[in-house]
Amino acid sequence: MSEQERDLKIATFFERLERLDAGERARLKRNAGQKLAESRGVLGLFYSLLPPGVSDYQHEAYFMIATLYPIADSGGQGNLGEALRQARQAKNAKGVDRRIEILLDADDAQLSFRLRQAIRFLKSNNVRINWPRLLADMLNWTHPNRFIQQQWARSYFAE
Repeated sequence: MSEQERDLKIATFFERLERLDAGERARLKRNAGQKLAESRGVLGLFYSLLPPGVSDYQHEAYFMIATLYPIADSGGQGNLGEALRQARQAKNAKGVDRRIEILLDADDAQLSFRLRQAIRFLKSNNVRINWPRLLADMLNWTHPNRFIQQQWARSYFAE
């Protein structure tokens, strides 16, 4: 799949998420941090959001983002490392530094939980999320070169 095709699928997905009513968003939010197989009461809703042609192995990333999306506001710029840097202050620096280190080391089993924590932290600090970028990053999270983790670390830690 080309990058243009991937971006079109991501855009379609977020257009559909934007049209959800409050009840549908709440159903998704209740499943935040869960795997698709563990989800309750949202399979039909999730698959109605999913654009055609998304590979089966990508469903988990789309599901994770769909369940996190109702938690925090959209409209952010850059990657999640940049967003966490915006929320970093002198009083919380050590905790946020530790939080991002743990997130960067998260494997598939831990990722949903760690990402949910980060999104809630950003919401509590009024930092907006670049949701399409986050989904694109999640689709590449398990790449052997770990280039997404490197980008986030550079965005967060580099002065």
